[in-house]
Amino acid sequence: MVTLVEGFDELELALSAGVRPQALFYSPGFADADQIPMTSRAAARGAEVVSVSQEVFRKIAYRESPDGWLAVVPAVRTELSELRLGATPLVLVCQGVEKPGNLGAILRTADAAGVAAVVATDPVTDWGNPNVIRASKGTVFSVPVAADTSARVMAWLADQRLMLVATTPDADSLLGQADLTGPTAIAVGSEKHGLPPDWLARADIKVRIPMFGRADSLNVATSAAIACYEAVRQRTPLPGGIRRP
Repeated sequence: MVTLVEGFDELELALSAGVRPQALFYSPGFADADQIPMTSRAAARGAEVVSVSQEVFRKIAYRESPDGWLAVVPAVRTELSELRLGATPLVLVCQGVEKPGNLGAILRTADAAGVAAVVATDPVTDWGNPNVIRASKGTVFSVPVAADTSARVMAWLADQRLMLVATTPDADSLLGQADLTGPTAIAVGSEKHGLPPDWLARADIKVRIPMFGRADSLNVATSAAIACYEAVRQRTPLPGGIRRP
C-alpha cells in the first residue's frame, strides 16, 4: 500500500525520517531553484523521478496552491506491535478523532514535545490520509503512530504498564495536579463527544483543563497540546538538575 506526500517541506521531513519514495513528481515551473537537489536525494533512495509541466502538475496535485512537489511513498505503519517505548514514555491516545486537520496538528505537537507514540483508537481517519500528512507538516513520518480498536489499545496500555490519564471537562482534578512524570498515556476524545464511558471507566485518573470563559470545551488538538506540554513541564529539570514539584 502507498500514500501521497505533497509539498516540499513535508517531503523533506519524510526523507529525513528515513522514508524511501517510490516515485517523485516535480514541476520546475513551481519549484524553487534551491529545492531541486531534492530530486537527487529521492533518486538515491530508489525513487523514479519525473519532471512535469505546471499544467500537468496542477492536475495531479490535491492542493489548491501547489508548490511543485508530490511523492508516492509506502503507507504509514500503524501496528501496535511495531511501537517501541522507552523507560518512562509519554503516549498520546486519540479516541475517535475525525478531522484530519486535528490529527495533523496533534502530530506536530507530539513531534515537538518528544511524545513516544500517538495511537488512534476506533479511527475514523487513516494516518496515511494526505490531508493528515499535510496538516502534520510531515511529522506523521517522524512520530511513531498506530491504530486499533479501543479494546486492543486498552489491553496494550495495560501490557505496557502505562498510567492512563483521561481528559474530560467533568473531572474533579485539574491537569496540573496529576503526576505525569512516569510512564503515561494521555487520552483525548472526539471533537463532538469527548471520551466515551468505557475510556473514562478504564482511566487511572481523570483530569480537566481549567477554563474560565463561556465555551464548554477546547479544540481537541489544543487540549492535546496543553496536556502534552504539562507533562513536558513536569519532566523538565530546573537548573541544577532539580525536578519541578
